[in-house]
Amino acid sequence: MSQLPETHDIDEKADQAHEDARHAALAYLDEAWNEAVYDGLDEDCLAQAALFTAIRSLVATYGEDAAAEFAERLAVRIRAGEYTVPFNRQ
Repeated sequence: MSQLPETHDIDEKADQAHEDARHAALAYLDEAWNEAVYDGLDEDCLAQAALFTAIRSLVATYGEDAAAEFAERLAVRIRAGEYTVPFNRQ
């Protein structure tokens, strides 16, 4: 199995296509998430299901070792604010 790609490992030519695909994927997931919340599903349950599904997919694609290495780096990235969305007051 291969390693999960780091952001800096993606060549510049393909970078925009990957970024566009990530934004499209996030839009699909946001829409599904919002619909599930509207239907009454608890966000904690959704988060756990989403994490399970994502990790299962990473393991299937890259293998246990690469997925585990990715997960080990998550704590540092979370603490660094990579997953914090700024709240904009209007």
